Amino acid sequence: MNRESLDRFLPGRRLAMAALGLLAAFVIAIGIYWSIAPAAFNVNEVTARRLANTDSAQVIGSTSAATLIEIAETLLEKPGGFLSNDIMPPGLYLDNIPNWEFGVLVQVRDFSRAFREDFSRSQSQSTEDADQSDAQFYARADNLASWLSNVESRLGSLSQRLSASVLQQRANTDMAGDPSATQSTPARAEVAVKTPWLEIDDVFFEARGATWALLHFLRAAEVDFAQVLDDKNAGASLDQIIRELEASQRSLGFPMVLNGSGFGMFANHSLTMANYVSRANAAIIDLRRLLSQG
Repeated sequence: MNRESLDRFLPGRRLAMAALGLLAAFVIAIGIYWSIAPAAFNVNEVTARRLANTDSAQVIGSTSAATLIEIAETLLEKPGGFLSNDIMPPGLYLDNIPNWEFGVLVQVRDFSRAFREDFSRSQSQSTEDADQSDAQFYARADNLASWLSNVESRLGSLSQRLSASVLQQRANTDMAGDPSATQSTPARAEVAVKTPWLEIDDVFFEARGATWALLHFLRAAEVDFAQVLDDKNAGASLDQIIRELEASQRSLGFPMVLNGSGFGMFANHSLTMANYVSRANAAIIDLRRLLSQG
């Protein structure tokens, strides 16, 4: 290539590099914007707005239904939409928000199933409503306790996975408490549990999404099951659960999820989240106990 050809080539190359740099900066900026989790909303305001749009009256179950719809629509309408479906950048390489979405989605599925299997039944042995077109919402203590039982197992699982951000040697308790219990294959008396390093932030943001959705569902239940909670003197227990979940939504003080040791120099965000999740779960167990009392 002679000098004249080189002089013509270099400006075009610089222009192409500049364009690629601007494109990369734009994609990164969009990725950062899309990675901002949606803020919490007021369930009463959302319910009032949706009822006004449909010219409907407030009834028992309105707040829970409106909150469920709002959260499901948030997954689709937040910045970037439902990123778990993306096949192009920046959604392709983002992983925090897709894991947040999965945590929310699991809670949406569970709460939706509770409408069909629990809240629409007047008694545990009554007929399951298939399509909800003319269903009732029965704000009963046993219906609420049934949904909370599922919440309890979800939070217990999240707490264990978050705690596994550091290596744990623990006794195998899979069959503890039942002397006649058996399992299909033998297992060690002690097991080592550790979340892979590349999955630690995935579990953290999944827990953030799950607790974000659950926080709103419990606020809605506080409205629709107000009389039940008052009769069982269980309002304070629900308030405590909501406070623990609110604490789990505090902003990170560092741009990435840290994984320091339990008593080391650096924070372990997973263990902090596990603490809030465990305390909320313990309060749910107490609440279910209150609901089961006559």
